Amino acid sequence: MSALTSSRKPENRLSEILPPLIFGCATFNYQYNADPYQLDTTGLVQEALELGVRAFDTSPYYGPSEELLGAALDTEYVRSKLHREDFYILTKCGRIASEEFDYSKESVYLSVKRSLKRLRTDYLDVVYCHDVEFVSDDEVLEAVNELRRIRNEEGTIKYIGISGYPVDVLCRLAKRILHETGEPLDIVMSYANFTLQNTLLASYGIKELKEAGVDVVPNASPLGMGMLRRGGIPIGSMGDWHPSSSGLRAAVNDASDFCDSHGERLEVVAIRYALEQWITIGESVGSRGDPASGVPWERKSISELFGEKKMGVSVMGVSKKEELEKTLQVWRSILDGLEDGKETCRKAGRWARDHEWSLNRKHAVEILSGGIKEQLDGWLDHAWDSPSPDYVRRKAAAKAEEKEQLAVDSAIATPTSGSSVVKPSAVEAAIEAATPIAPVATIA
Repeated sequence: MSALTSSRKPENRLSEILPPLIFGCATFNYQYNADPYQLDTTGLVQEALELGVRAFDTSPYYGPSEELLGAALDTEYVRSKLHREDFYILTKCGRIASEEFDYSKESVYLSVKRSLKRLRTDYLDVVYCHDVEFVSDDEVLEAVNELRRIRNEEGTIKYIGISGYPVDVLCRLAKRILHETGEPLDIVMSYANFTLQNTLLASYGIKELKEAGVDVVPNASPLGMGMLRRGGIPIGSMGDWHPSSSGLRAAVNDASDFCDSHGERLEVVAIRYALEQWITIGESVGSRGDPASGVPWERKSISELFGEKKMGVSVMGVSKKEELEKTLQVWRSILDGLEDGKETCRKAGRWARDHEWSLNRKHAVEILSGGIKEQLDGWLDHAWDSPSPDYVRRKAAAKAEEKEQLAVDSAIATPTSGSSVVKPSAVEAAIEAATPIAPVATIA
């Protein structure tokens, strides 16, 4: 039960440095957008940085997301304004395609090498094992051990975790990893499990994951993979991919009608509810990093804003400038309502009564949330099957083919207006488009 040698394990716990608001880049893919290469991803990431966002989550499974993010972070603007240690890159390994996984140490190693190249960085702040419920516990353990070996021997990874949907699976794996290696996971990310519809991450997950020694537990996809919206699930070029049932969708539609009758939009209430509640509920598994409050940023002075308390960590996903700006507006309003919110308003140059306004808005959202949950009655804390009962895992590609696939970056083709990344060939684009993702979050 001895842990791997930890000669390069970071001195700081992840909870001391990770920002509590993370930009989820799953939206840089075909599932949410017909052509992600036509998005102004470079401009979007730059504006996020200008607004104080300091962490970005991606995956090689999210189509061109890693390459688009890497190009967006490798600009003259970023190099002139920030040091690499000023922002955090979180990515994943293990999931190759919709029904194909490879958690072997060889594949994990090559995946990390590829991510470093695509993201144009010398190190990755966090690497998750992606969608762990689709593979065996033994495979997850092998992958985690390989990631720790890379951390210890090569120093290209700093923190290691797992991600997935079923809360009970994440908890079981976290406990086994602690028991068998003697070292807890740094981070465990769950998605769509702390929303207006489902709060299992709070009612069950936090306690279990803390017992497993997990340091940080981000709440991703606060809109249930885009389900909690007036317009329903987002439809990109890949059609209806969402795993929710017709009954749940009907209940969400009723909840949306309820919000309309009170002059509100379901997604507006849902995003504020999840972000605002998780800041407090997720504090014990939260972090103390830069909160993107709008106060002029200074390195190593973030704790001065809100003292030594932590904030629950959330992952937002946006595709457009207006979505980003609206999310940050909501987020900063939530911060204004915290205990030290009056001082934050003053330092950020906002209205003197924004603290009071935020508290009133919080009360209104809580009332509306109660009505929404009445409409969702019978579906509250419902979790869809992951994997689905008819899921069949494909055999991994032959090692030689897999090695070639992992070692080669996307091919060069047509330049785009939105980023310095070029679009893959038609064949590669078709392959990407045929590969659905497990999205992180969306407010679109």
